[in-house]
Amino acid sequence: MYDKLASIYDYFVNWDNRLAYELPFLEQQLRTLGEDPSKIRVMDTACGTGRHAIALASHGFQVSGSDLFPEMVSLADANAKAAGEKVTFRTAGFGNISNSFGQPGQFDAVLCLGNSLPHVDSNEDLKKTLLDFKVLLRPGGMLILQMRNFDLVMGEKKRWMEPQTVKDGSTEWLFLRFYDFEADGKIQFNILSLHRKAKTPWHPQLTSTHLLPIFSEELKANLALLEFRDITLYGNLAAEPYAADSSSDLVLIAYKA
Repeated sequence: MYDKLASIYDYFVNWDNRLAYELPFLEQQLRTLGEDPSKIRVMDTACGTGRHAIALASHGFQVSGSDLFPEMVSLADANAKAAGEKVTFRTAGFGNISNSFGQPGQFDAVLCLGNSLPHVDSNEDLKKTLLDFKVLLRPGGMLILQMRNFDLVMGEKKRWMEPQTVKDGSTEWLFLRFYDFEADGKIQFNILSLHRKAKTPWHPQLTSTHLLPIFSEELKANLALLEFRDITLYGNLAAEPYAADSSSDLVLIAYKA
């Protein structure tokens, strides 16, 4: 899915607004790891086009990023170069990131943002991914996860998300995101993108992938088995309290023992 969307991915995210909202929380958490951000080593997994990693690098952190899709990694490299920031990006999917970066325990923090973690194929893959995150972290290192609140999503079975519109000169984009809830408990995540130039007919493109709903108690239990400690849940990146029946997001912070 995301290899096909790579060239237009940055169109359907308002990065100025998103980073203005998300970065203060992330930076506040990361700065608890040390006074000098240049000595805090951060891994941004499923980094996409690298926007979070680049923003954190611009705030002085020592940042690396990984993504399954080489198309995304190429764009992340280009974005970092355009921003004048040094970020190490590599192509690596969940469960194989520590192998790609070599030395175990080399990161002070591992991030997995933007509903990326539910793209694992199964509960076994989830466990392998969380173990991989643990291997990446030094003892006492911080894990930050952000995803949709699937306790709420699966409870309400709400299919449609807010449409997004973008205009770039004479080109217009319309993005419609919706879920199909499948019999095996998984979710098919669909993005219908339409674009046109100067009032010409709309050109549609539908891309889809599967998500594994990850529930809050299940996630906490898996991390506890891996001996993560001080597990804290928030309802969003504004640090509001988590409520399973109403929060839009699930944000989790935990520390490697």
